[in-house]
Amino acid sequence: MTDPLDGSAPSPGQADAVEASSAGPAAARVRLRWFLLACAVAAGAVLIDQGSKALALAQLSEDDRIPLLGDWLGLQLAFNPGTVMSLGAGATWLLTVIAAAASVALLVAATRARTVGWAVAIGLVWGGAVGNLLDRLFAPPEFGRGHVTDFLAYGNLFIGNLADVILGFGVALGVLLYLRGPHHTRNGQ
Repeated sequence: MTDPLDGSAPSPGQADAVEASSAGPAAARVRLRWFLLACAVAAGAVLIDQGSKALALAQLSEDDRIPLLGDWLGLQLAFNPGTVMSLGAGATWLLTVIAAAASVALLVAATRARTVGWAVAIGLVWGGAVGNLLDRLFAPPEFGRGHVTDFLAYGNLFIGNLADVILGFGVALGVLLYLRGPHHTRNGQ
């Protein structure tokens, strides 16, 4: 594998990274690829989320739970006006504004991704956020105050959806990338 900027072999640990301050058309092409990767990951996440929600709406009931892993995990339809565990249920419009602002911020972050890993992490978080934002914008009861469709029942704790799972994986990947970043050393100094 060669460095996309100068054709030389990359140094160990930098196979997917390009120095952000590199100038020139090669660096711009690499950054464009990472941005497009983040967009593709986000679009895939939105499609998976919205498709699973459509299937849940067509096949599941609010009254009956289908067990997948005993009482630990099941399928049950729910509509959430708030965030996790219905926090903020009385301020759905505010959650919509926050989700829209976060989606724009993640778009900007995607343009600044410095590695393939960061492009994937940002794409996952962005896709999860947009998946739930679409519900808040277009689901009943009204535009901008929609309730998020949930169907993954975690015991008796809460019911979530695949957008939440995707977003969680993106955050976990981002934390891992941050902890493994160049500013941390093996001895913690």
